[in-house]
Order: sequence, then structure tokens, then C-alpha cells
Amino acid sequence: MELVVRKNDLLRELQLFQGIVERKNTIPILANVLMEAKGDQVSFLATDLEVGLRSHCAASVTKGGALTLPAKKFYEIVKSLPETDIRIAEDKGGVKVAADRFDSRMQTLPREDFPTLPESSGSPSATLPRSALREMVSKTQFAITGEDTRYFLNGALFVLRPDVMTLVATDGHRLALVSVPRPGKAGKDAEEVKAILPKKTLGELSRLLVEGDDDVRYERGENHLFFDVGGRLLISRMIDGQFPAFERVIPKGNDKHIEFERDRLTNAVKRVALLSNERSRAVKFLIEKGKVDVTSSSPDVGEAKETLPVEYNGEAMQICFNAQYVLDFLAAVTSDVVSLDLKDEVSQAVMKPVGAEGYDYTYVIMPMRV
Repeated sequence: MELVVRKNDLLRELQLFQGIVERKNTIPILANVLMEAKGDQVSFLATDLEVGLRSHCAASVTKGGALTLPAKKFYEIVKSLPETDIRIAEDKGGVKVAADRFDSRMQTLPREDFPTLPESSGSPSATLPRSALREMVSKTQFAITGEDTRYFLNGALFVLRPDVMTLVATDGHRLALVSVPRPGKAGKDAEEVKAILPKKTLGELSRLLVEGDDDVRYERGENHLFFDVGGRLLISRMIDGQFPAFERVIPKGNDKHIEFERDRLTNAVKRVALLSNERSRAVKFLIEKGKVDVTSSSPDVGEAKETLPVEYNGEAMQICFNAQYVLDFLAAVTSDVVSLDLKDEVSQAVMKPVGAEGYDYTYVIMPMRV
């Protein structure tokens, strides 16, 4: 293999693989990226056997071929080079990477050791609006648990219906649910398609969705999902399991309604949480006519209180939340006002953005018993 490629083109693609390559190195080849040069482009592939990514960029190819390179070191070298052309060539069991007056030679692993990934059929099951998908991922991915033994909670449930698409995540203490209508797709006869996406898949998907505004082509295979985002193909294994019946978790009888200015509530919770118990991160909402006191106390550090004026005429009550769970929601929404619907101090509370357009977002949060 022998080729020349622009530094910025190469760097942009290599950057996207850094979250995918396997760091733990139980299988050495998974720390490498597979490069294939053909025609006027060079393509890349990396995987950790759960998530894979294919991409490509323009190159001047003198001699075609395929090889693997350590993804992290290759990226670091390219990143450190000046903005110029980079020359890549196979060389006696290694690979030469050179630019300007810089010369290097990297070890390679056999191309044959690289795992084979499933291919998409090329005919997507659906076309998804990129901006809507980006919103959905950012509003749910933080609610996925990281290390739950119930492996089906280590992902988010994606439900595709003819007229609406939904993404829902829960860690057992809170639940984030966002639905976006699919205009022009209505047709009640088509079936709904469900799949549980791993947490890592959502993280990589959100990276790919950042730039550009073209639609995402989505395909559901037998055991894998394919997301074609602007010519880059994200391949993800599906989590095999039964996602909890999330509809049952959303309370219907919450009769106490309070609205807050989002920024004021965010700042109050942040400040008060500084003196909360470090382990529980508990903050208490003391709700009375016309005001809510956000308070915290910890025997080791002290106590704090901030008063927020609100329009409320119901009976006085108090409820306790994990501050981080509240802040996660407030950081994910962009509306100026958010609502909190309650029943009592032991039942699930519901938070929602007020006046949000284009999507429906529900955040269910379990109170803490302190």
C-alpha cells in the first residue's frame, strides 16, 4: 500500500475511532484500525465487537492494499504533524508514516486477524431526521446505567412507529423518555420496530450527529443495527433482552404542579448541593404557598438553603431528590421554564420542559427517603 492524504482529512476520520477502539487489549487487533486503499480514497474500520465504525476520506493512491495500525498512536502522530500532505506506505512488515521532514515506522498486525463485521443491505428500514435524533440521544443517554447486572438496562430502547419515534432510558432510579413525530410517515398499518441500543452506541452516535444536517439512514438487521450518518456507517450489536414496561412507570395521578425558571432552579440546586451528603447527594424541596425552599444538610459539612418564588397554592409538602439526577435533566433541556408534577413525598415525580416544540420529553424521578 502506498498513498498520500491531507492531514486534516485523515485526522477528522481518525478522531471518530478513538472512542471505539478497545483499550483493554484482551485481543490486540481490536486496538488497531483497518485501512484499505483503493481508487481515489482510503477507508477505515474499527470495532470492539459491540460497536463498529466504517468511514473514508479522499486520498491519492499509488498502490492499493489493506493493513492495520494502532489506532491511538496513529491518531496522536497525525495530530502532531503540521497541516500538510501525509505519506503512508508499507515497509518490510511495518508501515511508514511521513510528512515534511518527519519520518516514522509503525508496527502492524496481520490484516487477516481483523474481525469481519456484518454488512448492511444498503436499503434502510427508515430515514431519520438528524436534528431530531441528536435531540433524542442527548436527552436520554445520561439516564442509562453503566454497570447494572440487568444488562438490558445498559442501553436505551428505540421504538420506531409509522408516525412517531421514541427513545427511552432508565437506571431504575429515573427514566428519560423522548418522542418525536415523524411528519408525512403516518400510516397505521406499518408495524412498530423495537431495538435496545447499547450505551456506547449512543455515545458514538451523538459524536457522529454533531456536524451536518442530512438525514440518517437506519437499518435493523438480524442482530445488528446500522446508522449511516453522512457516509459514515455505525454498526452496533443489539442488546438481547426485554426492556421494562416503561409506560407503567410514568405516574398518572400527580396533582401538584409547580413551574420554575430553569436557570434559577439549576443554580439553586448546584449551590445547595455543595453542602449535601457526598454519598447520597440529597437535596430537599420544601414546598409551600408561593415558594419552594431547596435545602441540604450533612453532619460533616453543614447545611444550605435557597428560596425560589413560585406560583403554588396547594398544600405544603416536602420531597427529596438526588441533586445530580435533577441537574442532568436541567442540563438536557433548553426551555426557559420547567415543570415539576408531584403526588406525595414517596411517589415518582415528573419533570418536563414547558413550551418545548417538536418533541415530547418526560423525566420521571424517584424520590429519596432520607
